[in-house]
Amino acid sequence: MDKASVARFLLLALLWGSSFTFIKVSLEGLTPGQLVLSRLVLGAAVLLSIAALRKVALPRSAQIWGHIAAAGLFGNVIPFLLLSYGEKTTGAGIAGVLIGATPLLTLALATAALPTERATSRKAVGLALGFVGVVLLIGPWHESLGSLSGRLACFGAAVSYAIGFVYVRKYLSPLGLAPLALAASQLVAAAVLQAVVTPFLGWRTPEFTGPVTASIVLLGLLSTGLAYVLYFRLIGDVGATTASAVNYVVPVFAVLVSVLFLGEPVTWNLLAGGLVVLVGVAYAENRLGQLRKEKVGAVR
Repeated sequence: MDKASVARFLLLALLWGSSFTFIKVSLEGLTPGQLVLSRLVLGAAVLLSIAALRKVALPRSAQIWGHIAAAGLFGNVIPFLLLSYGEKTTGAGIAGVLIGATPLLTLALATAALPTERATSRKAVGLALGFVGVVLLIGPWHESLGSLSGRLACFGAAVSYAIGFVYVRKYLSPLGLAPLALAASQLVAAAVLQAVVTPFLGWRTPEFTGPVTASIVLLGLLSTGLAYVLYFRLIGDVGATTASAVNYVVPVFAVLVSVLFLGEPVTWNLLAGGLVVLVGVAYAENRLGQLRKEKVGAVR
């Protein structure tokens, strides 16, 4: 990657890693349903504005919109809600690290659902190692990281993200849609779906304190809207595989931001589990071998 791509890569990891702290603070004034709806509406507004400025047209086929709605359900609505409910009883740092298991879960689901992506022995070992890391992260024996139900909800969000990625790869990627059009359409569909279900998820009068308002705005405009723009820009510049590696860095920023701004504790199983998950994914995708080759090439 060139310097500009590296900067976008790190900025995206920071925005997605910070989102867990924004969620934690936003929940002080909003219900999970209200928070997710606000996040999606703001994010969709950002992408629609950019699409309009660049004159990028959205899809018109009803069949394509059906697939987009399914992608929005698994890639946005379900995981956003699970994260919001999960972070009511667990920390932002542990939520971020659990989401770091998304690439690992994606490998497992892709192996089962996509004939062209069968698991190799390397992937199988990586998946097994990653599973051990997830058990360490959830740590049912350790209550200081929040409730077990909260940690399971965050892990469920990672599962839903993985389903969403595989669904997009199987049904939407072959259509050749412009990345910006796909991202904007997915957030619009997700916002509509969330608007339908929000009244049934419980309602209270929002409390817009300064920190709550700032967190909602930053979560919607930056960690959702701008983050999607950066992600699809990276896909175009360096490819989907390299861009997806941002999920390995997100947990690091999630823990750092939550420790710095929320004062959350750093426990041994948080660090150990996160490291094992990342090593498992890195081994499964041969990231370590690629890194060694890049270093050798650089020396020559």
